[in-house]
Amino acid sequence: ELQTECIVEALFSDLLSEDQRPVQSAGEPLTTFDPVIIASRLRRMGDQCNMDFERNSSEALVEVLQGKMEKFGAAVDSLSRIWSDQNPGLVYEKAFLSISVKLVMHVAKKIPAMVHPNQLIQVINGNSQVRSYIEACGGWVRM
Repeated sequence: ELQTECIVEALFSDLLSEDQRPVQSAGEPLTTFDPVIIASRLRRMGDQCNMDFERNSSEALVEVLQGKMEKFGAAVDSLSRIWSDQNPGLVYEKAFLSISVKLVMHVAKKIPAMVHPNQLIQVINGNSQVRSYIEACGGWVRM
């Protein structure tokens, strides 16, 4: 949970600064916990999400897009299930991480004042299925 917090803080720092930091290739294994590199990988996962949030009619998503971030977790969960069902090779947990990052980035561009790191931290740490998946992979370092 503490590592998730460090990673999300690094992700938000990257999103807010938009400067280009050196990124480790996804093929290179990490040997130590580096939240900046892991955040960069998480952001790339979000970038791979091709879901059009504006065209989705999920009630929770509509509320999130209007700035009601208390529905963020419900929107991410719902969209992750839909996306993983539509893409048989995509596990729910990876879909969840991709969509949560992509949706945070999307809302941050539209309504920056409504997005805070704690929302993403709570959504990831609050999903026992995603936490178990990260642990089963060997932690964030091996994700």
